[in-house]
Amino acid sequence: MSNLKILSKEEVAISLDELLQWRFENDKLKAEFLFKDFKQAFAFISIIAIESEKLNHHPEWSNIYNKVTFILSTHDVGDKITSLDIDLATSISRAANNFIGE
Repeated sequence: MSNLKILSKEEVAISLDELLQWRFENDKLKAEFLFKDFKQAFAFISIIAIESEKLNHHPEWSNIYNKVTFILSTHDVGDKITSLDIDLATSISRAANNFIGE
């Protein structure tokens, strides 16, 4: 993974134009998703766990009842943002939109 390109702040900003739930804060990507209840939030987390394994990129997350919060950065390049973070953020947003849209 050490050959990953660190994205500039401009590149991150361009990527976030399409990831409306996400913000760039303290050199990390952050997002918060609200679900109908804990059961729905937990089902969502389970899907993200599988997607994270596929990408071999694991988010920092927390869950309080129906709220799931993510913080993304690539640890292997010094906690900077890479395309891997954008890919995972995109997958997380897509999955959240599927749940929230139900």
